[in-house]
Amino acid sequence: MASTVWKGYISFGLISVPIRLYVAAREHHISFHQVHAVCGTRIRQQLYCPHCERVVERSELVKGYPVSKDEFVQVTNEELKGLEAQSSETMEILQFVKLQEVDPLYFQTSYFSVAEEAGRRGYALIRRGMEHLDVGAIAKITLHQREQIAMIRPYEQGLVLHTLYYPEEIRAVAEFENQPEVETKKAETELAEQFMKQLTGDFDPEQYKDEYEARVEQLIESKQGEAPAPARQPKKKMAPVIDLMEALKKSMAQQEKAPPKKPPQRAMAVAHRRKKAS
Repeated sequence: MASTVWKGYISFGLISVPIRLYVAAREHHISFHQVHAVCGTRIRQQLYCPHCERVVERSELVKGYPVSKDEFVQVTNEELKGLEAQSSETMEILQFVKLQEVDPLYFQTSYFSVAEEAGRRGYALIRRGMEHLDVGAIAKITLHQREQIAMIRPYEQGLVLHTLYYPEEIRAVAEFENQPEVETKKAETELAEQFMKQLTGDFDPEQYKDEYEARVEQLIESKQGEAPAPARQPKKKMAPVIDLMEALKKSMAQQEKAPPKKPPQRAMAVAHRRKKAS
């Protein structure tokens, strides 16, 4: 059974809808421990103070904010805890916006929302209204002791919530913002669009697999004698593009000849062990 991340109410005018939030997605990758190659024992990391010239315990640590190279303002966990936002059970809808107006750059973490039995009618009312108007709801929520702005939107049979970055958290990158505008020929643009149309299709996330992860799983199994060793992947050499038209024509020809890609099969033993462990 999935763990509840937040439990409370969506506040919509005088309507209060009791819901629960569950994490919708999380990163997955194979993790490794650091072990001593000589004996195979997992190593331990120690915290060392160069001034006192000794190993220190975690209980002796506080947070330090740097004000100069060797000077820090010390702050304790208790002091920071006293500044955290109070746990709130109400998520207030502030406004509704057209979905296309919210740039995906602002999306942070995604959650599924599930209505409690007493709030199912109100939940359905909000979802159907947003679907009909093609809008999302901007709301304020206290999550993990932090006040956050979030967007709620219809998804399949329910509502999903995306926490949003604040504007000051979106980085300004001069190299990106100051890129010069480059002119392209009409024939080049048309040929590029033709190639894009060749690659255009319905989005099916099931066809995309982490091929590197599958090869790492096979490597682990091969060291246990359960599978052959995976082939080493050759590095792809990218030749500099001199003639865009010629490169586009060759790309289109290669795409026409290429067989449809099949998703790689995951190494079964490691996947099975992970499923049993979870």
